[in-house]
Amino acid sequence: MLVVEDEPVINQAVADRLVAEGYTVVRAYDGPGAVAAFEEHAPDLVVLDVMLPGFDGHEVCRRIQAQRPVPVLMLTARDAEEDVLVGLGVGADDYLTKPFRMRELVARIGVLLRRVERAEALASTPAATTEVGDLRIDGAARRVWAGGEEQHLTPTEFDLLACLAAAPGAVLTQERLYAEVWGWPGASGTRTVDSHVKALRAKIGADRVRTVHGVGYALEAVSS
Repeated sequence: MLVVEDEPVINQAVADRLVAEGYTVVRAYDGPGAVAAFEEHAPDLVVLDVMLPGFDGHEVCRRIQAQRPVPVLMLTARDAEEDVLVGLGVGADDYLTKPFRMRELVARIGVLLRRVERAEALASTPAATTEVGDLRIDGAARRVWAGGEEQHLTPTEFDLLACLAAAPGAVLTQERLYAEVWGWPGASGTRTVDSHVKALRAKIGADRVRTVHGVGYALEAVSS
């Protein structure tokens, strides 16, 4: 696992906690160092701060995702919607706003790693292709086409879409999405689902995911 954080105290604290949880940890403190460490150690997951010397976490995320898809949990001091969407747009799977609790960090990492394991298991077995209008979802290959054009989704975006596609037209509550996609039963008071839905809409089309205010979201059949 790679931890990228320019504040030495935070970097050390995160690394110590992850080592205590049984993970092998490599650390970096700036953008170029993060990319170099990723290339050398091929980590299974990256904990990545946004504000870094050299070049920022968004650029780090772009570069490492171009080499090899990997779960990325971004750490940000700002929770403005635009900042979150930029991170999700360059390939981050999740984000935490500083200050954060180590317990939550560990829980989020566990969810991301379990999602990777689940994806690998599905890829090794036949899975039906789901079609909703002109949206086609290949569950085994984890590939998505909208209007005939392939869209590159992050693992979290794919799982969110697959969850919605399992019941086309039905409204899934935010609580259900948190439980099934993120593994957070009973979660509330966070904009994680909203942010990921907006990132997903930017890729597959805004009209495909319907918002039911105060309830949740539904995937709608759209034809180009």
